[in-house]
Amino acid sequence: MAEDVSKAWLVSQPDSQVRLQYLISHDTASIGRATDNDVVLQGPDAATVSLHHLVIQREECGFRVRDLGSTNGTFVDGERVTEAELRKPAVIRLGAQGPELSLVFEEPSPLSTLDSTQIVETTVVAAAAAADATPCAVAGTYDGLLSEAIARARAARSQGRANQTMTIMRDALHEALRHTGRRSRIIIIAMAASLLAVSAVAAWKIKELNGQKHAIDERIQEIENKLQKSTPAEAVPLVQQLDTYQGQAEQLQRNLLYRIEPHPHDLVTDEIRRIMEEFGSEVYSVPPELVERVKYYIDLYEGPQRALIDKTLSAAAEFNSVREQLEQEHLPPDLAYVSLVESALGNGQSAAGAAGLWQFTSVTAKAYGLQVDSKVDERLDVNKSTHAACRYLRDLILDFGSGSSVMLALAAYNGGPGKVKQAVMKTVQDPIKQRNFWYLYRTHSLPLETREYVPKVLAAIIVGRRHQRVSFSS
Repeated sequence: MAEDVSKAWLVSQPDSQVRLQYLISHDTASIGRATDNDVVLQGPDAATVSLHHLVIQREECGFRVRDLGSTNGTFVDGERVTEAELRKPAVIRLGAQGPELSLVFEEPSPLSTLDSTQIVETTVVAAAAAADATPCAVAGTYDGLLSEAIARARAARSQGRANQTMTIMRDALHEALRHTGRRSRIIIIAMAASLLAVSAVAAWKIKELNGQKHAIDERIQEIENKLQKSTPAEAVPLVQQLDTYQGQAEQLQRNLLYRIEPHPHDLVTDEIRRIMEEFGSEVYSVPPELVERVKYYIDLYEGPQRALIDKTLSAAAEFNSVREQLEQEHLPPDLAYVSLVESALGNGQSAAGAAGLWQFTSVTAKAYGLQVDSKVDERLDVNKSTHAACRYLRDLILDFGSGSSVMLALAAYNGGPGKVKQAVMKTVQDPIKQRNFWYLYRTHSLPLETREYVPKVLAAIIVGRRHQRVSFSS
């Protein structure tokens, strides 16, 4: 690149639901769904984005993109790449159908939607007007403070930390007071008055958004309650209504002013949502019935079965080996908890003849390359059986398509792909909109054993994560 690349921005496409303007201020910029990335992409339009998807590296004469082993791949100007130089104009897509980001070298125009950074900029305009009445040296001092506040607010916004805007402005005012003399009080008064004014506007808008969100959530809860008592035929229009309200709620939640204020949450529901995000199956409303069953199994794992679960998760080397194999196969590593639910990492044999860590039947084991005969049973080999399980889970996920395919794969792992497909064929009228786990769960179309199996796995993941954070204690 011949042009100046000292500054570059990642910018989302105008029609994208993922709205982003990010200044690449360091030598590297990582992008993914996990919150430890420099650029965090989340929400329904980021379903194809991996937890750690790609990194952009600054070079002497430009930039280079490197894929981080993402599940759905990185595309530059329409071509899938593992690593590539970024030439102007470069368009980066995360997944074949995922969000697109452009790399630009001229500062983009501010995002058009009213957000928390514009509150800062509104304050700056009023303060700048007041600065005209002050001596040049004083005005220059405050111009620097205000410019720094804008830059900090923009950086916070681009990284999803919109709730820091008011803190940034208070810091700017505090710093301004340190430089205050009698002649410069007018600009401090103007800044404070402007901050109060825009804070009042923001507070009013936040209250309005909270009211809208509360009304939508109440309607969603009503529909969820009706779905628990409905027949499959009655469920179809209810699910359609639910989808509409969920879309409205998700759009409202993306408003940065809504995100400024903390909101009450159910901890288990939040954990389930986080798991869904990592599975690439983001969901707004989790069926209350499923949440109740997950809570039931959490109580079971942390109560009567606590000693077994604690002992199993304490075998860190073996369990971590399973997680690593899943990750190497570009599968969610938390699918390792399937083995915990299946066998508690043991090698026992079930009454149905399933054996080993992943409780394979001999037919399935042989189909995935394991030797099972009178002399050798490779279902009992942790590494070989995990390798076979990775292939089986991958096939199930690919078989059931995108969206909630991981959840359908879990259902199929327990009940067999045939039973899940029968449920789909029997229930689904619209193969595009209704071919997903949540629809089948809400319409009670899956066998009872399978409906219970998925909450067991989700509960195991939640308990396992708690175990990683803190040891079980009385």
